[in-house]
Amino acid sequence: MSEQKKANPSLPVLLGVMGDPIAHSKSPAMHNAALQAAGVNGMYMPLHVHPDQLEAAIRGIVALGYRGVNVTIPHKEQVMQYLDVIDESARLIGAVNTIVNEEGKLTGYNTDGIGYVRSLKEEAVPELAGKRIAVLGAGGAARGVIYALALEKPERISILNRTADRAVALASDLRAHGLGNITGGGMEEAAAVLASADIVINTTAAGMHPHVDDVPVDPALIRVGAAVSDLIYNPLETRLLREARQRGCTVHGGLGMFIYQGAVAFEHWLGIPAPVETMRRAVLDSF
Repeated sequence: MSEQKKANPSLPVLLGVMGDPIAHSKSPAMHNAALQAAGVNGMYMPLHVHPDQLEAAIRGIVALGYRGVNVTIPHKEQVMQYLDVIDESARLIGAVNTIVNEEGKLTGYNTDGIGYVRSLKEEAVPELAGKRIAVLGAGGAARGVIYALALEKPERISILNRTADRAVALASDLRAHGLGNITGGGMEEAAAVLASADIVINTTAAGMHPHVDDVPVDPALIRVGAAVSDLIYNPLETRLLREARQRGCTVHGGLGMFIYQGAVAFEHWLGIPAPVETMRRAVLDSF
């Protein structure tokens, strides 16, 4: 390694998040609190990047000496073409949300799915092996979550989507990668699937602020005693979770996924354990 490429320990670690828009992001509050708690001299900044400037912004990571960045909407797919290495899971998911800069070599990861599963296991369902899981929605968020869930060896994963063909195609694609018993279908199959599901996961936007009265499926179809999880974290408890809790279900909100995907990214950048509880408090305080 040349002298010019050696990191200067006196310089702060530069991190950030690229998106359009970006002002609403809770990531700066979360990661700056984490850096301080970990005793790291660094800063994490919101980076407003328009789609037509994405390539230049990625080159800027190297030019400005950033250790890494998160990538959010609408850049998660487009950014992949500008990176040197794509982690296997990110390639399969088809999206990158974390970039690590190693002496000018940019590697893309996707921490959404693994962050979600870590949160689900720590906060609601410690053991996923052998479970029957229903996933509502077949978009990009569902793909990352299902990939990470499949690695936990559940008995089956059933994808339900308003457009059945999309759920069937997603299930077929994931099965082709050897990810186990995954099926897809339309919402008309919800009653039969949910009657036996141990875990129900909403990956759609139904219930997200400001449409807080929306639900992705009738909560009355969910088996009493099942675990119900929602990727949404604004509001902290969606109508789906509230009604499921009233039915005696274990509920799990999306805040944990947001925190843990950030924690995994933090660990990729710095190689040290993330201060998860500090990150959680920072996000809650930022609301």
